[in-house]
Amino acid sequence: MSEEKNVPKLRFPGFTEPWEQRELGTVTQEFKSGNSLKADKISESGKYPVYGGNGLRGYTSNYNHDGEFALIGRQGALCGNMNYSIGKAYFTEHAVVVEANEKNNTRFIYYMLDTMNLGQYSDQSAQPGLAVNKLIKLENMFPRKEEQVWIGNYFQSLDHLITLHQRKLGHVKDLKKSMLQKMFPKNGELYPEVRFPGFTAAWEQRKLGEVATFINGRAYSQDELLDEGKYKVLRVGNFYTNDSWYYSDLELPDKFYAQEGDLLYTWSATFGPHIWHGNKVIYHYHIWKVELSDKLDKTFTLQLLEEDKANILANKNGSTMVHITKEGMEQKQISIPSSVQEQAQIGAYFEQLDNLITLHQRELDHLQLLKKGMLQQMFV
Repeated sequence: MSEEKNVPKLRFPGFTEPWEQRELGTVTQEFKSGNSLKADKISESGKYPVYGGNGLRGYTSNYNHDGEFALIGRQGALCGNMNYSIGKAYFTEHAVVVEANEKNNTRFIYYMLDTMNLGQYSDQSAQPGLAVNKLIKLENMFPRKEEQVWIGNYFQSLDHLITLHQRKLGHVKDLKKSMLQKMFPKNGELYPEVRFPGFTAAWEQRKLGEVATFINGRAYSQDELLDEGKYKVLRVGNFYTNDSWYYSDLELPDKFYAQEGDLLYTWSATFGPHIWHGNKVIYHYHIWKVELSDKLDKTFTLQLLEEDKANILANKNGSTMVHITKEGMEQKQISIPSSVQEQAQIGAYFEQLDNLITLHQRELDHLQLLKKGMLQQMFV
């Protein structure tokens, strides 16, 4: 740790020299836009990647750079975004190509540029853009090359871990999507493609309202919502963030309370089923509590409603406040196994996948927060 202005808060052991202020143009041997490439030369697959203003655009048959380069998005919606390329690639005129000179490290410069919020230097025209002649005059603090290499390698390792967890998360999400399609019958069919052993009976067609009851929460006037009180008021807006709570001291009928394990459905602005995990709360009008008959297993119903959410949203009503109706939900035709035991096995299988998704997402979030914090501490 150091309190000096020209050194970072956190450093690798053995490095004590102060960092020096330099213009970007003085630490690079290349800092310029790439070359134009016609759209018909770019395809979804090919030999060499093509990078433009918003990152990877596709592939082409030739290259204009070979080596390691930091890339700044010069134009487009993601103006100022950063990418890194290793090997042969084609960089278009909408990407600024940055390569360190022999006294500096390209990967260090890449991470340093990522901390500089380069988008703030774009012009304010209809098509935002960064001017290379302005970028090369920007200044920042640089250590000796040896320390740059350590820092660059550290963040490269973090990025590899982040990529690994992104792939794991994507794999489990893809697996769930695939199994939802295979373990629920297609429209008009009564047998799914994949089943657990021992279950062979046709699934039953039912109206959702025959086997489930959708109970609205309570609408509140503003003077009934308190900054503190006996009960938290669960609204769509804080369902996912678990913050910004209102409270109420109202004593209401049991149907207006949600408790641990209740199946809820947010039906306005944000849509979808959830098992409530938390203390007893009063739930708002834009949330349904879903009470199930003995024909439905809760974990199965959660996946049934999640799997069919795309179809439900296709029939939503409203414009400014988009919503779906209780009547529309109750009249919806669904297919369910006649055996609640089969439902329970299906529900438990997808619950395991959901737990894996949550685990990988938490690990990914942790790594991304770690990287963000370390960037702040290891750069001046």
